[in-house]
Amino acid sequence: MSKWEEKRFEEIVEVNPITKLKKGKEYAFIDIDKVSPILRTVSNVETKTYDGQSCSKFCKGDTVFSRITPCLENRKIAQVDIATDAGFGSTEFYVFRARENKSDENFIYYLGSSDVVVLPAINSMSGASGRQRADKRFIERLKMTVPNLPTQKRIADILSAYDDLIENNNKRIALLEKAAQELYKEWFVRFRFPGHEKAKFVNGLPEGWELKKIGDICKIKSGYAFKSEWWADEGVPVIKIKDIQNNTVDLTDLSMVSNENAKKAKQFKTVPGDLLIAMTGATIGKLALVPKTDNVMLVNQRVGKFFFDSEKKQTENDGYIYFTMQQKWIQELILMISGSNAAQPNISPFDLEKIKIVYNGPIIEKYNCLVSNYIDMILKLQEKNQNLIKQRDLLLPRLMSGKLEV
Repeated sequence: MSKWEEKRFEEIVEVNPITKLKKGKEYAFIDIDKVSPILRTVSNVETKTYDGQSCSKFCKGDTVFSRITPCLENRKIAQVDIATDAGFGSTEFYVFRARENKSDENFIYYLGSSDVVVLPAINSMSGASGRQRADKRFIERLKMTVPNLPTQKRIADILSAYDDLIENNNKRIALLEKAAQELYKEWFVRFRFPGHEKAKFVNGLPEGWELKKIGDICKIKSGYAFKSEWWADEGVPVIKIKDIQNNTVDLTDLSMVSNENAKKAKQFKTVPGDLLIAMTGATIGKLALVPKTDNVMLVNQRVGKFFFDSEKKQTENDGYIYFTMQQKWIQELILMISGSNAAQPNISPFDLEKIKIVYNGPIIEKYNCLVSNYIDMILKLQEKNQNLIKQRDLLLPRLMSGKLEV
């Protein structure tokens, strides 16, 4: 039998431990917007030069814990996995480090992600509305029952098995995305499309090609403006901007509206493969393919939905638009139009539809036909991940409470 004892959090975890960085040296950098509530690690870590600025500092294996609203409520918590010996990141992180011979770093990540730590941390928040932060000393003094070190490692191994599978699936998704992007660049950037050898160029474009507005190909509509009093504990799930994560929709914490109020937003029902875009805030321009799910879902007002005229399933139509919208120049243009320096950057469907892109109907049809297979595989892998996340999150509280013996 494993031995569980009551401990204060600070007895097994160092909060904001000392990590030395050298000025002028490059280190891994993790910003708060790069942390996903559904992933154990940050997949796109940047590298920046440390010049002594105010920041959080960490090493590989540490856990970064968002301390500010609404990031904490959204569980933006991740385990650091970096190539450099140390790194730094947002000032809005607390850093958790396992104490030698007292705790396991992987167990600390799962403990820090659980209700045992998150819910009391949320309750400790104070400060101005919209900028409330969890209290560090309160978290350090939290009392909890924790197992001995061997049991911690067994618990972490069980939960890590799920996250390892999720990360492997994400790597496969990234390879599929990369393959589709390479084909896109070959055909629509380098213009080495099928039959390009015989093509003549006029004003920088092959004959038969033209510039078209996105609005000439598809329409974008901002989701339904649900009233605050409509939110319910049961009913029809609604996709909000916070749910757009890593080119998919995080299904773990969707808001709900009653079936009666859902009828008012019937034009914003989604099907697997629908293309969505974040239209305001820090994640503006980020895309999501609606994953496979048994539930009908609706789209909230800060999320844009792409509408195509064709009656074919969406994945046969939106491949070209999906990979076009991921192009760096498009993302930079969205930031510029939206006023990225504003307190709340925002872009309208009208502005998105005005963006001009290259167009050749037959070539786009061939491209969509090819990448529809990639998108279908991506949706299947995302579905597997959602199931793994659900199973992991069901196990987490049982393992952390000791109700499930390991």
